[in-house]
Amino acid sequence: MVLTANRRPQLVSPAMIHSHAVDLALLLFRVVVGIVFLAHGIRHIFGGGKIAGTGRWFESLGVRPGIVHAWFASVTEVGAGAMLVGGFLMPLAGAGVIGTMLVAWITNHLKNGFWVFHRPDEGYEYVMTLTFAGLMLGTVGGGQWSLDNAIWGADLVGGKGLLISAVAGGGGAALLLLTSWRPTKA
Repeated sequence: MVLTANRRPQLVSPAMIHSHAVDLALLLFRVVVGIVFLAHGIRHIFGGGKIAGTGRWFESLGVRPGIVHAWFASVTEVGAGAMLVGGFLMPLAGAGVIGTMLVAWITNHLKNGFWVFHRPDEGYEYVMTLTFAGLMLGTVGGGQWSLDNAIWGADLVGGKGLLISAVAGGGGAALLLLTSWRPTKA
């Protein structure tokens, strides 16, 4: 039972409580993943060696031309991060996460094993987790407390959201790897 605005008690169903718990969990999860992605993209643009350094690093991984892909990845991370924070076009936001993390996983992290601490910041457990977080958020949407719900009254969830995020993210990563990744032979 809860008190309404006019101070009258109102029964709250377990389904309403469950719904709010799920919406709160989705809000927290997508905001945290979104902030991580925003920060990562901003760091590539403005941190350390700035975007030029990120481009040189991409070149060293065999992703060419490095500066073009540095901009593309960084803008995708910032855009997808902002979309996740707001809960806007969640399948496309998920696709941005999936695509950038799959490229990072394959070009840099896969060869170093599972654990991040095996070789600091180089194992694939982190990028794998973010890849599947993007897939999950693209599939289930942003919840009731999202821009998608405020604008359209519903999320694009379920099979359609899964298909959009997986095909756009995975397809984008595959296209980039096939056309632009030329790793040097050891």
